[in-house]
Amino acid sequence: MAVYTEVPYDELAAFLRAYDIGDVLSFKGIAEGVENSNYLLDATRGRFILTLYEKRVNRDDLPFFLGLLEHLSANGLTCPQPVAARDGQALRELCGRPAALVTFLEGVSVRRPTARHCAALGTALARLHEAGRGFPLKRPNALSVGGWRPMAEAARGRSHAVAPELDEAIAAELGFLEPAFAALDLPQGVIHADLFPNNVFFLGDELSGLIDFYFACDDAFAYDVAICLNAWCFEADQSFNVTKGQALLSAYHAARPFLPQEIAALPTLARGAAIRFLLTRLVDWLDTPPGALVKKLDPLEYLKKLRFHQSAADASAFGWRP
Repeated sequence: MAVYTEVPYDELAAFLRAYDIGDVLSFKGIAEGVENSNYLLDATRGRFILTLYEKRVNRDDLPFFLGLLEHLSANGLTCPQPVAARDGQALRELCGRPAALVTFLEGVSVRRPTARHCAALGTALARLHEAGRGFPLKRPNALSVGGWRPMAEAARGRSHAVAPELDEAIAAELGFLEPAFAALDLPQGVIHADLFPNNVFFLGDELSGLIDFYFACDDAFAYDVAICLNAWCFEADQSFNVTKGQALLSAYHAARPFLPQEIAALPTLARGAAIRFLLTRLVDWLDTPPGALVKKLDPLEYLKKLRFHQSAADASAFGWRP
């Protein structure tokens, strides 16, 4: 979440007249994240998130995102729900951007996940993968292996401003990953693709729901697991916490058993997840406009994680115990 587009009050008021949510009590931007403009809206009839979809989001993908939230909820996953206006439409326009209201999900995200949090996350991720079955719409993963080289090319020649020889490190890794990913044949379905700790809410020690499905797509389930290993199981010094990895993998496996080929692919998938976030962070770092209310994220965090994955001989490096 972030704020790129400022919403004047008169335009907000005109937009909200289409909804039955009562009077506005408060309205403020949310700085976390990098993709869309998001606001927390308190009204007399509830609390909501207002999202304006920015240029990097394809308008044609929005029915997939909003429909997926409804499908997942209907199949037992706790996540935000699109709010329809009086005309029955959930997708509208505000300040020249596609926009939607979704329900607010109670809970807080954890900044320093424990092994217990990682286990809860593993169970929730497996349930998400199961709940997504039967969703009729499809969305390819634009940020999988086919999208990495164009991002690398967009940053080429400028990445030295972030770290020396970063272009060369990225090129070498893509040389490994492109044929390695082409050889994979893994179970696929709807994945979240961005399930960082700030997108998972807890009430006390209990996981209360998942948010921010705007990278969701169809891809390998185990790739989603690899993204979570990157996002949840490293410490502040970028050392991998095997106890957290074991908790995540064991809990996921208990809810949706891994196939042997998924376990075998985890080191490659973890490298792919690391290069994906290294590249998107790098492009955002170089291209985010001055003055945008958005926190730029350090791409070098994922270079350090990538180095760990490159040394992993097999899934035992992540805590997997058959």
